[in-house]
Amino acid sequence: MSKPQSSSVQQARQAIAARLREIMRDAGLNNRELARRAGWHEAKCSRFIHARTAPSDEDIRAWCTICGVPEEIPNLIAASRTVENAYVEWRRVNRSVKRLQELRLDLYEQTTLFRFYCSTVIPWPMQTPRYMRALIASGTEFRRTGATDVDEGVQARMARQERYLGPASRRRCAMIVEESVLYSRVGDDGVMREQLLHLLTGMQQVNLSFGIVPMSARRPLAEKETFSIYDESRVFVELLSAAVTITAPREIELYVRYFAELAAVTAYGDNARVLIAKAITARA
Repeated sequence: MSKPQSSSVQQARQAIAARLREIMRDAGLNNRELARRAGWHEAKCSRFIHARTAPSDEDIRAWCTICGVPEEIPNLIAASRTVENAYVEWRRVNRSVKRLQELRLDLYEQTTLFRFYCSTVIPWPMQTPRYMRALIASGTEFRRTGATDVDEGVQARMARQERYLGPASRRRCAMIVEESVLYSRVGDDGVMREQLLHLLTGMQQVNLSFGIVPMSARRPLAEKETFSIYDESRVFVELLSAAVTITAPREIELYVRYFAELAAVTAYGDNARVLIAKAITARA
């Protein structure tokens, strides 16, 4: 485990410990009294609030119930369950590009509504094979993963695209990208022109919604990092060094709200086509 990842996990553990400590103090309790009511040794409480031991789901339920805040249980359990695997280092999983494409297949099977916000690239449901290959190859090269199965990775992503969000799928997908994405170069001009033309045809697919945030839009908040929402059960945030998994309902709600508010200033349909045509012309 790398030092940055270890540090991130420890910070997440400490955040949970701090919240447990706050809940206990707000209830007017101390370690000894909470432990007595829970039937624990006092040292167990101490280990939780100093982040030396991770609480189990049952520990969290007991803690919050005793302190009179059962509404805190879902968020704390979600945070505790993901603290160890919230950060997935790209370099570790990118040793096999094909494997990276298959990491979330169980989640895709269960999802009925996909939502993507992309501030840097076209989201995978609308990518062409050449765009995919250029994107995957550049990321693999930059991270120095040593992966040699880029072509297999592209095939796996194409299969994923068709299976879960193809024309025959009953799943729905809403995508929002920043207008600057249309001008960000992935591959050469030929790759980008083909990708932009594909957007014009892909937008017609009935189960897909594709919108563009104009650079002139009066937006609720500034641009954020790329993220994807799966129903309202999970969010993945893509950072330069890692992919972050979010399962806490309170945090998921923030991403859902940001997506909804951004959608209100997003260009769709003919307005989006005008922006795409403009970007195509700029590459002529």
